[in-house]
Amino acid sequence: MKSARFNTFLQANISVIIPVVLTALVIILGGIAEYLVEHRQPGANITNLGDALWWSVITITTVGYGDYTPISPIGRLIGVIVMFSGIGIAVTLVTVVSQNRVQRMQERLKSKTGDKARVLANETKVTIQNKIEGIEKLTEEDFEGLVIMMKSLRLTLLAQSKDVYKCPRCGNDYRTKPKFCSSCGLAAT
Repeated sequence: MKSARFNTFLQANISVIIPVVLTALVIILGGIAEYLVEHRQPGANITNLGDALWWSVITITTVGYGDYTPISPIGRLIGVIVMFSGIGIAVTLVTVVSQNRVQRMQERLKSKTGDKARVLANETKVTIQNKIEGIEKLTEEDFEGLVIMMKSLRLTLLAQSKDVYKCPRCGNDYRTKPKFCSSCGLAAT
């Protein structure tokens, strides 16, 4: 039971988990690499693993206090790699968070506009019923307007009632039931 919830959590948040894990890997591997390269250099101020990991954290966040700096060319190359990794991961995280926010806003907007469409359809039905009750008093122009209103309502209701098939893996929408999902290849059952 707990593993099913954990798997659901991982699947829902994989786009955030991957950059966080990459950040941790870059910090740990960059810190260890920096320590191995720098700790025996004369005049080095990164002489233990704790200092190297601290250097890696402040470097990946592009803060760079300057309290620990690599002095060897290989150490500086590792620093450049850690810096660019930090920038890339930060951009990825911002993109993922922004994309998730936009998707939530679109879903909210869809639900609001869907409710308005139903309300509008109900109002149109009431208007049509009222006009039909007084059909003998309608002018030719009002009668033609009623026919157009009825056709429009029918098309709206048909468009809303059509079955939409959704892929359970990737969420793609299909108007007709496919044999396979064109995005992820999942066989439709």
